[in-house]
Amino acid sequence: MIVMVAGRPFRVLLASGVAVFALAGCGVADAEGAPVERKAFAFGGDALTIDSDNSELVITPADIDEVRVERQVDGWVFMGSGPDASWKLVDGRLTLRVECDAVASSCGAVHRIQVPRGVAVSVEDDNGDVTAEGFTTPLKVRSDNGDVRVRNVSGALDLGSGNGDVEVGDSVTSPALAVRSDNGDVDITLGAVPRKVDVVTDNGDVTVTVPRAEYAVAGSSDNGDVDLDVPRRDGSGHVVSVRSDNGDLTVRTAN
Repeated sequence: MIVMVAGRPFRVLLASGVAVFALAGCGVADAEGAPVERKAFAFGGDALTIDSDNSELVITPADIDEVRVERQVDGWVFMGSGPDASWKLVDGRLTLRVECDAVASSCGAVHRIQVPRGVAVSVEDDNGDVTAEGFTTPLKVRSDNGDVRVRNVSGALDLGSGNGDVEVGDSVTSPALAVRSDNGDVDITLGAVPRKVDVVTDNGDVTVTVPRAEYAVAGSSDNGDVDLDVPRRDGSGHVVSVRSDNGDLTVRTAN
């Protein structure tokens, strides 16, 4: 039979005297369509850590003095509570949480974060994609489960994903770039000759596209093809190193 719980249909199956509930037609969370909430946090430092769990993040610098956050939260739960969202900034650490505690649930969120221009940013994201654009300061991003995308950045980059792709767009002119990926492809296109690129992935293909110059290049894959197609010179001040346990490696010039 079908019953209504909190306005949603559930199918109840009786088997050996045990009621089994099957959720019918609930769908998934749609944070992009949820109402927008806004909050500004006083900030006076030169470095910010963003600590997030279960949310997509979009991070940009702006000509402001505080840290501004917009969030959209959506979801449903069955036999539990949530989504419960919280945000706070204490001692240079912006903590964003969206909690769902239930037998069955689908909860999601998007946080759009503006930080004062000139602030170095470090991101720790447990579950969700991270997009960062427009930074001239050092940027460090770690995502346990989600893609990492970086565009229009000129500061040093330190990027990592436990389970997700890493994408660096051609508007990036960072002099130094380090990437670590446990499970995901890495695609890097640089708009300026880098001083150093260092990429390591356990399971995923790596493609690095750089402007034409002479590079000191090293590449190895335990299980995959290696194609190092750039002008090479040992001792060059421009170093590209790529390593993969399981994946193809390509280093090439853009022109």
